[in-house]
Parts: sequence; C-alpha cells; structure tokens
Amino acid sequence: MALRVLFIGGTGTISSACARHAVAEGIELTLVNRGASTLRPEPEGVEAIRADVRDPGALRAALGRRTFDAVVDFVAFTPEHVRTDLEVFEGRTGQYVFISSASVYQKPPARLPITESTPLRNPHWAYARAKIACEDLLTRAYRERGFPVTIVRPSHTYDDLSVPLNFRWTDVARMRRGDPVVVHGDGTSLWTLTHHTDFARTFTGLLGHPQAIGDAFHITSDELLTWNQIYALVAAAAGAEPHLVHVPSAVIAAADPAVGEGLLGDRTHSVLFDNSKVRALVPAHGTTVPFAAGARRIVEWYDAHPEHAVVDPALEALSDRLVAAVADAPRPAAPGHGAPTATGRPAPR
Repeated sequence: MALRVLFIGGTGTISSACARHAVAEGIELTLVNRGASTLRPEPEGVEAIRADVRDPGALRAALGRRTFDAVVDFVAFTPEHVRTDLEVFEGRTGQYVFISSASVYQKPPARLPITESTPLRNPHWAYARAKIACEDLLTRAYRERGFPVTIVRPSHTYDDLSVPLNFRWTDVARMRRGDPVVVHGDGTSLWTLTHHTDFARTFTGLLGHPQAIGDAFHITSDELLTWNQIYALVAAAAGAEPHLVHVPSAVIAAADPAVGEGLLGDRTHSVLFDNSKVRALVPAHGTTVPFAAGARRIVEWYDAHPEHAVVDPALEALSDRLVAAVADAPRPAAPGHGAPTATGRPAPR
C-alpha cells in the first residue's frame, strides 16, 4: 500500500522537489497551501487542499478526520507554528517531520565535521534560535508523550530560481557589467550547496522509515567549495569575469544588519557535514548535481525568464558603499614601518 503523506507547503525551493520526487516514488501525496504557485507549480498526481495553516480550526476543517502515515511541515518557523501542528496532528500521523535548518549548529563550530550531535547554539541569528526552540518543543513531545517526530536539517539548498550569492541576481548582473561584487571575509571559507533534487531523493527515503522516529538528520551535498569558487562558477556560467572585493562580515553586518545576520550566523563560518547518519538509512544519498552544473541551470533559467532577473537598487547601493569603504580603508603598514598617518608618512615609533 502506498504511503499517505501530507505536506504543509510543497511549492518552495526544497518542498517542490520533494513533492515531485514523492509522487515519482508512488507516494499518495496531499499538499496544503493557501494558494497555487506559478513559479513552482504543484506536480500532477497530488491532491491540493487550500487552507490557512496558521488557523488550527480551518486546517482541521479542511482535513476532516483523515490520518496520514507522515506529515511534513516545510513552513514552520516558530514554536507557535509547531504548537499548532501538535494540536492538529498528534494522534493522526505515524510520523511528523519538522524541517529545521543546519544553521542551528554551534556557530562558530568548535570542530569539523559537523555531525547531528554537534551542539545547537547560534547567538547571531534569530531565525536559527527560533528553529532550535521548535526542535526543543518537539523533542520534549517525543520524550514525554511519544510524539513521532523526525527532525531534518537542510543546509544551503537551492534550485534553478535560487541564486546562492550574497546579493542574489544583483551580483550576477554586476559581474556581467564588469562591476565589483562583495564577497564576505577573504572568500576562502568552505561552504556546501545542495541542489534541491539531491535533497529530495534522500529526504523521501526517510518518510515512513521507522528508524527515523525520534531522531534528527541533516541532508547536504558532499561537495565543498570556497565562496571565491562559488562566485567564479556563477560568473563562468554567466559569461563574466568576476571582480571580487573582499569585505569583513562584521563590516557588511554593520552596513546592513538584515544581511549581516545570515552572514554572522551562518555563511561566515566554514562548514563540513558528515552525512553518514542519513546515508545509513537512505543509501541512495549522494550528490548528482555539482554546483558547476547547478550554476549553469540558474543562469539559463533567468536568461529564459528575464522578467525575474531583477536588480535590487538597495543591494546595488549597498554593494557600492561596501566597495568604496574597502577602497578608502587605510592599508596596513609594511613590515618594519610605522602605520601611515594622514599625511601618508610613517608615524614615529
């Protein structure tokens, strides 16, 4: 008998690939969304229910007395969202899958590789702290009442519509124009980018898996890239020569705190994930879309959909300010010389 699975969401970067792969695997899939998406449409073969997932009464009314083998919430970001799910789904699903985030892991990491037992602590990013609070709530529900939770932690997952650069398509447009783009730090920190189809193949294998209950797993690519390499691969796909300007993450965060949270709380730090735990349950786990291919797919999609290739004026202005700030910053003194003064002469020792 086919698994009966409910996705809350199903049209996002990660969930859209999971929905398509689930249908291809013969899962009987129901999606709950407020409305349909034109960018990432629901796949054929799913049942689509329109309801406000933030309204427990409306959600219960839409689902009636139905039960599921697994319920996956792709859009729960706060403990309040999780409490709603506990209220609605406790006793009516054999597995509840919470989509957390690899940003919950200790920042900066005390050691690599990161495993599922790495401490959860992120003082820099409110998003990550909210996910940790959600995990704590669900872990207590499992320990105290046997609520059948599985926690999944994606890292930086992308699709053809997702430009995984600091300033998204604005960076691509700047590189094509020959303008400098801002890369945090010195660009040598290691990062992992996971194509959503690779994530989906592994994720689907956890659905209905009895050994996944009460446990947590991250799902990431095994490919490692520096940020300099990531920008170079996107530039090559766009037919551009990148002019990278390296700016300390703290300087970027001071100029734009909203951008800075994600930098200081995640992308600034080198990451290396050990995927052996999830691979033990889902042997098919692996990387089939290296980022060189993924970058080409992104550029091809945007070139085919120019109406979405939007340059953000605010990010353009932020880029220009940061580039200018680095250009105007005083240079460190050469060895054996005093630091330069306002006159350009070495200061006395």
